[in-house]
Amino acid sequence: MQLTVLLSLLFLLSTTTTFTYGHNITKILGQHPSLSTFNHYLTLTHLAGEINQKTTITVCAVDNAAMSEMLSKNPSITTIKNILSLHVLLDYFGAKKLHQIRDGSALSATMFQATGSAPGSSGFVNITDVKGGKVAFGPKDNGGNLDVFYVKSVEEIPYNISVIQISKLFPSDVAAAPTPAPSAMNLTDIMSAHGCKVFADTLIANPDASKTYQDNIDGGLTVFCPLDDPFKAFLPKFKNLTASGKESFLEFYGVPIYQSLAMLKSNNGIMNTLATNGDKKFDFTVQNDAEDVTLKTRSTTAKIVGTLIDEQPLAIYSIDKVLLPKELFKAAPTPAPAPAPEEAADAPKSSKHKKPAADAAPSDSPADSPEGDAADQTADNNASVRLDGGRLVAIVLSLCLGLLLL
Repeated sequence: MQLTVLLSLLFLLSTTTTFTYGHNITKILGQHPSLSTFNHYLTLTHLAGEINQKTTITVCAVDNAAMSEMLSKNPSITTIKNILSLHVLLDYFGAKKLHQIRDGSALSATMFQATGSAPGSSGFVNITDVKGGKVAFGPKDNGGNLDVFYVKSVEEIPYNISVIQISKLFPSDVAAAPTPAPSAMNLTDIMSAHGCKVFADTLIANPDASKTYQDNIDGGLTVFCPLDDPFKAFLPKFKNLTASGKESFLEFYGVPIYQSLAMLKSNNGIMNTLATNGDKKFDFTVQNDAEDVTLKTRSTTAKIVGTLIDEQPLAIYSIDKVLLPKELFKAAPTPAPAPAPEEAADAPKSSKHKKPAADAAPSDSPADSPEGDAADQTADNNASVRLDGGRLVAIVLSLCLGLLLL
């Protein structure tokens, strides 16, 4: 009887305890000083965060000498990101698989191809098992040359992530092409060309807010611009704000850090904006559900519906609604229930000279908007093996010990 109960409890333990696996590319590469420069630039370009969100990935790392050769050409941070993106394969290639490639050759898509910045198939990498036990690599746009070779396996978590070292960086004219300096990018032109012209024109008409946006590009900037139709409908209320209210409202749509879409999909929480200043929080909450990313204030919820540009250090996304900061727009009061017919008859009549309430709040006073609270922020940045149900384990083991002592 005791044995039966013990087996049952152990079965319960095995079915209620779960393991969650993940990886942290920064931690993996941090154990190898010869790959420290490669590791540093994965972090600087924010590729590390994107790699950690992938469930099947191969990172082709190079040593510090190979990175120094590239950096001696003084590429922009955007160019560096393109080059390193080409070294992240969207498939799992451990040491064993590399030497057992079917038909001796395989073509793998890369993170560079997935960004849409690589024209045609230039973001693909050819992997070939050549004679003498060597494995060679070459970008698709390299004229068929295979002059990069597999050196060793750094770490493998089948079939989640494989980190390998290769002899040098993949040569690619497309990935290494010079990119314009971030400060030279015209934000309003980008917005106007992708369905956010009304917001762009409004920003241009406010020089102070426009300058704040431009001054923050080099250090990292993420913009969420409302599409034309919802912002056009909102303009009457916008015009009712004071000059300082208009400036704060426009700056509310900019976040002074770069956030790729992958980063937004993996991080829930509160974000400060360009309008944040001391007690004036001017923040909103980012929430995601599968592929959907929403921005929430106490008054409104807007969804990201398009990516206008996503090139470190600048990202601009379009949203489907006008997001209302709680500092300028309050929740609408709940209407009182209508009086019963007999009560209505006895109620005093309102003065015919009473001034009707305005449709929109004047100056910076809070205007009407739907009621609702900002959602609680949640985050989970754990990228290691985790055991859930620790308390359950202790309880079950205590019961087992008690039964054995009976």
